[in-house]
Amino acid sequence: MSEKKASPHFAPLARDALSQRIARLLTDAIVSGQLKPGDRVAESVVARDLGVSRAPVREAARLLESTGLLVSQPNRGFFVRTVTAEDLDSLYELRICIEREAAARLVRAGAQHEVIPQLRRQIEEMLALSAQEQLFDQVVVDLEFHRLICAASGNSRFLAVFEQIASEIRACVALIERMLYDEPGQIAQNHYLIIDALETGDEAEVRAAMDYHIGVARATVVARFRELERDGEAASSA
Repeated sequence: MSEKKASPHFAPLARDALSQRIARLLTDAIVSGQLKPGDRVAESVVARDLGVSRAPVREAARLLESTGLLVSQPNRGFFVRTVTAEDLDSLYELRICIEREAAARLVRAGAQHEVIPQLRRQIEEMLALSAQEQLFDQVVVDLEFHRLICAASGNSRFLAVFEQIASEIRACVALIERMLYDEPGQIAQNHYLIIDALETGDEAEVRAAMDYHIGVARATVVARFRELERDGEAASSA
């Protein structure tokens, strides 16, 4: 096969586990904002850039369709999903259900003290990124904080669902220029409430802390998305 010129976003891959690796590359492009909502993911273009056949690209696209990042249209192919404020609100509602019980399961098993040092390191990294105004990287570290809780809970189903949700949330937040918090670092600081609750070992306190923490994020991000939707509607009617 003749060598193909790689795009700025993609480089040629080895032949092992192609569909999963291509899916990872496409996911990264979506959550980083390189691929925008509504953009078409052309199988032939991606296959050419990566130096592979179209079959693994199509399989990767189907994998991302199953996770909600892509949608398919008959006779047109795959497109980056356009998420609405209502979609995002539903995602956060699901997050609350899963993470509340993951945290409660963690303290019920008495395993919270093993993960708390890792959680504190995540907060420190978030604070550093906040000082540098690196919103997207801060969101990635933020979600890793929550993933650690799900992983440490010992329920693999919680973790699997969280990882699917996290991909969609990263893609959504990539569309937001700024979060609506009054002070830099407030997002990171709010995570200490969860650690304080975990240290009590009280399931009710842990559930309440997680409800409050994710509830604040839910209200903030969904409100911002509604603003974007209203701005878009106003622009299209002008």
